[in-house]
Amino acid sequence: MTLSTAESCTGGGVAAAITSCPGSSDVFKGSVVAYANEIKSSVLAVPESILTEYGAVSEATVRAMAAGVSSLMKTDCAVATSGVAGPGGGTDEKPVGTVWVAAVVAGTLSATLLQLPDRGRDENIKATIINVLEFLKRKLLEL
Repeated sequence: MTLSTAESCTGGGVAAAITSCPGSSDVFKGSVVAYANEIKSSVLAVPESILTEYGAVSEATVRAMAAGVSSLMKTDCAVATSGVAGPGGGTDEKPVGTVWVAAVVAGTLSATLLQLPDRGRDENIKATIINVLEFLKRKLLEL
């Protein structure tokens, strides 16, 4: 099976973790770092109505990002991340450490919310990368 990633808050960190593994070129096709909403919309086909209604850090957005990158790269599997890594950007509703991740595995789209303890930007990003890869692993094992 082939894999692609769509990343916001992880800034390409998931793709970097994947490509650090020997042999990853056999399955990994590529990544889109969609930090700006305009890229989420124009490149990953996230409807602007989703971004307006739910915001970038939302289940609807990461689901659309994962589906979009899977379609764009023509991959069997894809993961997406969008969240608040900090130190700023958090709100009462979406504090620092709020991260949505999604995965497409063999046509099944799933998402989960991470509420990470705020350990600083670098640690929040590292924790997200680990969590999204574990999420993908669980979804693959469910096949």
